[in-house]
Amino acid sequence: MKQREATMKNFLAPEELAPTLVSWGANKANKLILHLLLLGFLAGAYIGFAAHLATVVGTGAFGWIGLKKFFMGAVFSVGLMLVIIPGSELWTGNTMMTMALLDKKITLIQMVRNWFWVYLGNLLGSVFLAWMIVSQTGLMDGVFGATALQIATAKVTTEIAGSNHNLAYFFRAVGCNWLVCLAVLLAISAQEISGKILGIFFPIMAFVAAGFEHAIANMYFIPAGIFAKQLPFAVTASGIDATLLTRLNWSSMWHSNLIAVTLGNFIGGGIFVGVVYWLVYVRKENSR
Repeated sequence: MKQREATMKNFLAPEELAPTLVSWGANKANKLILHLLLLGFLAGAYIGFAAHLATVVGTGAFGWIGLKKFFMGAVFSVGLMLVIIPGSELWTGNTMMTMALLDKKITLIQMVRNWFWVYLGNLLGSVFLAWMIVSQTGLMDGVFGATALQIATAKVTTEIAGSNHNLAYFFRAVGCNWLVCLAVLLAISAQEISGKILGIFFPIMAFVAAGFEHAIANMYFIPAGIFAKQLPFAVTASGIDATLLTRLNWSSMWHSNLIAVTLGNFIGGGIFVGVVYWLVYVRKENSR
C-alpha cells in the first residue's frame, strides 16, 4: 500500500526515504572491488564532462558575475544526472553510507572499503578525462585552456582575508556536499525520470553558483589546469604570472585543496545529511 501511494504521488516522503537509504548504503557495501573501481572511474569521468562543460560556459565576459555562476552551475548538474540515472559510484554521495553504518547493516571496514575504491576510481576517471580533453583534443590551447588554468590556480592559491585557505575550502566543501547529498536524496525520492532530473538540477546548480567545493570535480579542474600549463596559447591567454603558475602542481592539488575539501565533503554529506536523517527518521522508527 505504501509503495502504491508513493508511486501515485511520484515521490517518497522522508519517513519512507530514510529507510530506503539504509538499504541503499548496505547494497553498496557488498559490491565487488572491480565493480567499485570501474563504476567509480565512470563517475569521475561523468563529473569531469560536467566540469569541462562548466569551463567552456564560464569562458568570456559576463556583465553579471552571478549570472555566469548560475549558468556554470546549470550545466554542471548534468554530471550528477549521469552518475545517478545510468548508475555509477560517486564518493561524495557514498558518504551517506553512514546511515547504514549507524543502523548496523554494514561495518566500518565495509564502509571504508567502499570509500577507498570508489574514491580511487573517481580520481582515475577524472584525471584521465582531464588528460584526454586538455592534452589530446586540441580544444584547450586558447581561451578555454586559459579558463581551466584560472580555475585550477585559484583553487590552490587563493588567499582568504581573515581566514586560512584550507579552512575556508573545508567549509566550502561542507556546504557543497550537504547540497550534493540532498540532490541524491531528491533523485532517489523521485519515482520518475523527470522528477530525478529536476531534483538533481537545483541543488547542484546551487552549490556551483554559491562557490562551494566538490572533491571529485576538483579532481578534474586541477589536473586540467596542470595539463594546460603545457599549452602556450592557453598560458598566454590566462594572464597568470609565471611564479603563481609554479604553485599549481600535483603536490598542491592535495595539500592546498583535496585533503581539506575531502574532509569537508565528508562532514557535509556523511554527518549533516546521513547521520542527521538517520537520527530523525530511522532511529525513531527502530525505537518503537
